[in-house]
Amino acid sequence: MNAPTPFSAEQATVPAETITPLPRSQKIYVTGSRPDIRVPMRRIEQNPTQGKNGAEINPPVIVYDTSGPYTDPQANIDIRLGLASIRQTWIEDRSDTEQLSGPSSHYGIERLQDQNLTALRFELTRQPRRAKPGKNVSQMHYARQGIITPEMEFIAIREQGQRAELEAALGLYGKQHQGEPMGANLPHKVTAEFVRSEVAAGRAIIPANINHPEAEPMIIGRNFLVKINANIGNSAVGSSIGEEVDKMTWAIRWGGDTIMDLSTGKNIHETREWIIRNSPVPVGTVPIYQALEKVNGKAEDLTWEIFRDTLIEQAEQGVDYFTIHAGIRLAHIPLTASRLTGIVSRGGSIMAKWCLTHHKESFLYTHFEDICEIMKTYDVSFSLGDGLRPGSIYDANDAAQFAELKTLGELTQ
Repeated sequence: MNAPTPFSAEQATVPAETITPLPRSQKIYVTGSRPDIRVPMRRIEQNPTQGKNGAEINPPVIVYDTSGPYTDPQANIDIRLGLASIRQTWIEDRSDTEQLSGPSSHYGIERLQDQNLTALRFELTRQPRRAKPGKNVSQMHYARQGIITPEMEFIAIREQGQRAELEAALGLYGKQHQGEPMGANLPHKVTAEFVRSEVAAGRAIIPANINHPEAEPMIIGRNFLVKINANIGNSAVGSSIGEEVDKMTWAIRWGGDTIMDLSTGKNIHETREWIIRNSPVPVGTVPIYQALEKVNGKAEDLTWEIFRDTLIEQAEQGVDYFTIHAGIRLAHIPLTASRLTGIVSRGGSIMAKWCLTHHKESFLYTHFEDICEIMKTYDVSFSLGDGLRPGSIYDANDAAQFAELKTLGELTQ
């Protein structure tokens, strides 16, 4: 077997197949109230329906598009430069953030100063941003202040798509029974105000770190379109930076609304930088994975200080959401003893081992307020991880699972 070609920042490219337009479709943009709100969609051409009286022409269908500029024939893709920062002006116009002179995390500074990483490093000329002292830069904060941001308008156009035009083209289609919403509040027309109100009510989130201005705004919530997450990431066994960027471009091409970088191998920091700078969709991580690598895989050696530094490191790179297993408490762990498949969550098992070794509450639980402060400084969204989820039907709905869910509910409040 041939050894993989070593990654070189100077030679970095993506497969030609990932930057070609999709068959029988065309990239289109719908402009909002300002010229820099350009919402991507995909127009798919349909074959005519053959009938007894000849062919019946079918109108094109407009669909949600997650592929970013990679499927736009007018775009010049160079992953060494990254994608255009479409949100940068919106972020700066709000005047509630400040630009740093460089990374502020200890690990970020250490990696930047390591000359051995020059050949792997993405050359980012823009420095990280954070909220000004006393400011909250989250989309939820703006929503609760009654502010409709450009991100919210972008999302409203994206969620609405071209439904009205399609209904008009198909005539009776729009008069068909709408189906059973099963408790959802699905408006006929998605407006920016509806987006704002759902975020303000806590029923939806906009994962949009201020340090990921390349991301095209999207929303996750009960009353919006279903979203798909794609997991990527290297391991100690294999994969390279180039292969992870390739995975990202394939994932978004086939409809991934978000991606998670679950890397546990070499050069996690540099790999993540390349992914974020070239990702038009939100990027999530499980920070405890990288924190564990920093202590050579020994869960008992983890500390709040190491985890906190990892959060800041990743937030300043532009990670949009963190999965944090903050709901596991010391008293929950004995409840798993009678399980058939034990604790199957990697993050859950890491924190369970830490709790048992130190016989203390998890630092993710005791420092939850501190984590919230970091998150709102960069507008990073929470994904509260279910560390005690069942690994089999036998273990489903047991005391351990519900004890953690109760704690997660309390943390959410």
